[in-house]
This record gives sequence, structure tokens and C-alpha cells, in this order.
Amino acid sequence: MAKLCCVDYGFECAFAAESDDVSKMIDDFAKHTSDQHGIEYSKDVLMRFMLRKGSSVSENAYMQTV
Repeated sequence: MAKLCCVDYGFECAFAAESDDVSKMIDDFAKHTSDQHGIEYSKDVLMRFMLRKGSSVSENAYMQTV
């Protein structure tokens, strides 16, 4: 299961997007950061965040989001 948390990216916020569906999780996180923090991240940027963090997201899941 993949997870993106606001606190991991410098926000003082308890929001976390978590799902087995990587594309949905990225969409949820992007919507939250845009609506609540005023920052718009692309799917590619969010996937790179997860890959750098050492997430268990596979290269195949990455290709499905781009």
C-alpha cells in the first residue's frame, strides 16, 4: 500500500493519502495540497516523491500514472 503524508513534505498537517490504487492516492493527495495548501503537484512529481522516499511502489505503477 502506498502512502503520501503532508508532514513528510514540510506541512504542519495530519493529512495522509493511502491506497492500493496508486493513481487514486496521488489524485487525493494532489487535490488536498491544492485545496488546503495552495500548491499544485503533478502526478509525476508526486510519484517521484514516493520513489525517493523508498516507497514500495513499483516501476509498473509509476508508468500507469504518467
